[in-house]
Amino acid sequence: MRLYLRPNIHPCNLTTTWKKPTLRSCTTADMLPTRSNKNLLQIQMKKAFDFLLRPSESTPNQSSNYTPVRSSARLGKRWMEYQGVDNWEGLLDPLDNNLRCEILRYGNFVEATYKAFDMDPSSPTYACRRFSKGSLFERCGLPYTGYRITKNLWVTSGVTIPSWAEKAPNWMAVKSSWIGYVVVCHDKDEIARLGRRDIVIALRGTSTCMEWLENLRVPLADLPSEDNKSNSQQHQHQHQPMVESGFLSLFTSRSPSYPSLQEMLREEIARLVRSYGDESLSLTITGHSLGAALATLAAYDIQTNIKGAPFVTVISFGGPRVGNMAFRGRLERLGTRVLRIVNSHDVVTRVPGFTVKGMDQLASDEGFHAAGLPGLIRQYVRDTRLIYAEIGEELRLSSLSSPYVMWIDPKTCHDIKTYLHLVNGFVSSRVP
Repeated sequence: MRLYLRPNIHPCNLTTTWKKPTLRSCTTADMLPTRSNKNLLQIQMKKAFDFLLRPSESTPNQSSNYTPVRSSARLGKRWMEYQGVDNWEGLLDPLDNNLRCEILRYGNFVEATYKAFDMDPSSPTYACRRFSKGSLFERCGLPYTGYRITKNLWVTSGVTIPSWAEKAPNWMAVKSSWIGYVVVCHDKDEIARLGRRDIVIALRGTSTCMEWLENLRVPLADLPSEDNKSNSQQHQHQHQPMVESGFLSLFTSRSPSYPSLQEMLREEIARLVRSYGDESLSLTITGHSLGAALATLAAYDIQTNIKGAPFVTVISFGGPRVGNMAFRGRLERLGTRVLRIVNSHDVVTRVPGFTVKGMDQLASDEGFHAAGLPGLIRQYVRDTRLIYAEIGEELRLSSLSSPYVMWIDPKTCHDIKTYLHLVNGFVSSRVP
């Protein structure tokens, strides 16, 4: 699949204070550096990429005039179509411009979680939010969203810290950290444009030492439920929904100071449903990297445990694998729609664990045999719990297709800025 940068066509421009760059279609050859000019090319491409994504930061004298444009497209009665009620059929390839604008809009909410997060280990507010509810969007360059923050969200690691780690720097042992927020659309004009009142949960990716440790806990774990308690261990393993151990720990762990992310979301979404349940209502859960995985878990938990939950959509940027085939099937039966936005050169989207061709049949011994796995390997796979499933509809992008992205740099390929840039330029996988 190749990406095509639309020359002089920007239906979802993020700013109005800078001159639009003239873009051209690109091929793989545009991105291949030679040995003689590799360093210079890297510097030039980084500057061009930074300017394309953050023109106000590249021109300090204009930073005060940075005003993202709000989409003017009226979704009206088609809002459920853009939220994935039909799994975005006919909207992804080629990418519908209205859907593009909605993806970028939700991506801006995710990017704001990074801007508002204190990542300085020497800061007394490390791992906390830097801005208040009322000023966060404006301080992050999004003054006109039409949404207001109703709840700040925290995540807690369940990893037990060994005694020797007490001598380590304090920032390494921070177990609870700010991870995002819940916002509700309150602007009448925006509600009219969207065709409903929209609730958004936005979650950032991995940022603290304890979150990285949780990411390494890759074996699948059973989702707690009453059904699981009554079934045999073998039946659980083959047919019950399971998710990555570390993600589940971050979602359900609590501390003396903070309830779990699961508890916070259940309480807040239930409250909002009671407040706006008589209106046309949607819930969009969006996140990047770790936040994308937690967004998928949150969607499952909310639809399973909150009575009268609204239509739920997950917009996932650069998300890792989350659960097994049974978990995917349960999500689909609940009616959750997941749009998984993937960069082909982002390694995070290909971990943890592994998938097997024909894995729809892997719940049984016959499925393993059909996949060509010997008996010992089949037993090992069961014991280690490393068989994952890809969840949701996929919008696949490629760093190779943009002259502004260093495709050989894993960090750049995974960056949320890269994802927003590639979404804004994507037309179709069939464009030459």
